[in-house]
Amino acid sequence: MRALILSDIHANIDALEAVLASTPAYDTVWNLGDIVGYGAAPNEVIERVRALGGIFVRGNHDRACSGTRTYDDFSSMAGRAAKWTRSVLTEENPAWLRSFAKGPVATESALVTCVHGSMRDEDEYVISIRDAWLAMKDSTSQITFFGHTHLQGGFAANQDEWQNVVPLFPAEEGLQEAAIAIEPNRRYLLNPGSVGQPRDRDPRAAFAIYDEDAQQVIFYRIDYDIRLAQMRILRAHLPERLAQRLNEGR
Repeated sequence: MRALILSDIHANIDALEAVLASTPAYDTVWNLGDIVGYGAAPNEVIERVRALGGIFVRGNHDRACSGTRTYDDFSSMAGRAAKWTRSVLTEENPAWLRSFAKGPVATESALVTCVHGSMRDEDEYVISIRDAWLAMKDSTSQITFFGHTHLQGGFAANQDEWQNVVPLFPAEEGLQEAAIAIEPNRRYLLNPGSVGQPRDRDPRAAFAIYDEDAQQVIFYRIDYDIRLAQMRILRAHLPERLAQRLNEGR
């Protein structure tokens, strides 16, 4: 079984289409949330991922844009984008976003659980090893896939021995991949990265595949038409900074 893992698409249809056009074969899709927010093509992205099917874990922007939480604690830029998204979603799409499960969510694999933020709190940012330890200590899964931080990689633990997982890619065009082996004596907290708004200083769209038979996770980066995504944002009169950051990968 091979699962395509997507997270934090953030209404960036150009990045999503580049990912789907380049991804190797897969059997199912696990979506870790924040399908909408920030970007200027929420209905188009929803239509595309809805057709893919699979598992959907709700993200904080999915909740804010569908009306199940406020965006009072968002930055002014994020709040403005959430308000705009609410105004342009088709009649049926908010209800579909509200149907997403709150993590943690079980998957087809007995080894894997999916969340948006962490096992403890769906809105928690897992950035440091301390964050990872707190998030993982109550989990019974060997592997937890999470999103929310927009940082590709994660953490691996063998009892009290912890290490960062940081995939390294050449600065080359085309699909790039970096695989890690899943070792039976380790536990993992892994982030596929953000499809639509990476924040690890690599502007290329990020995603991952979990290959259960080979017991490995393959991280990917792929170029996409950033300029077109930026034009969509500017034409929608969303904050200019949302367009600028796509070039910067942060």
